[in-house]
Amino acid sequence: MGEETQVPPQHWGDLKAGEIKKVCDRSLAVESPPNGLILTVLGREILVDREEASLKSRKTGSWENVEDPLLELLILVYLLKAGPDSLQNELISVQELKTAHFFQGPHELRLGHLLTHYGSDPGGFKEAAESLGGEALNLADVSYSIPALPKVPLYYLLWEGDEEFEPRVSVLFDRSVEKHLSADAIWGLVNLVSEALVKAPNFPF
Repeated sequence: MGEETQVPPQHWGDLKAGEIKKVCDRSLAVESPPNGLILTVLGREILVDREEASLKSRKTGSWENVEDPLLELLILVYLLKAGPDSLQNELISVQELKTAHFFQGPHELRLGHLLTHYGSDPGGFKEAAESLGGEALNLADVSYSIPALPKVPLYYLLWEGDEEFEPRVSVLFDRSVEKHLSADAIWGLVNLVSEALVKAPNFPF
């Protein structure tokens, strides 16, 4: 999942063939007759149109198409994979995931651009997080729970730098995350949310 993201047509076929009530129950989406469902992503409502195989966001009272292959793939994977498990309210680091070995080398979490953007601007980070529906936490100098997907919040922690230490940022997960997303989808979701934080409040959906 990256810049050359491709969305397998079979994902749309599987979603169209699935029982929409069960999909909504597992994913906490809301059915939107006749052929869609609404999923809240980063504080925004996204209409998943199964008939047209497209995503739409609400702009000035109407639904407009969203062209974002990574967002599309992540939403489809989540809708197809999300399990019945609720949040466990236990935060873990990437190293504590069962698939921790995946997040190395080319799949190391990409957080450098967040540091470049907000390492010396905690106020800007706060504004960006809140524009994406984030809720403040007390885990670092600035920390927020970001509602990436209904069952998959991401927890961003920012520490300001000083004379001794460089600024740093980290991401934590609820222990239930692997019940809903595979390792590559978790990696892609962190990329999506981190990019949204950098571009907020002008993220394009």
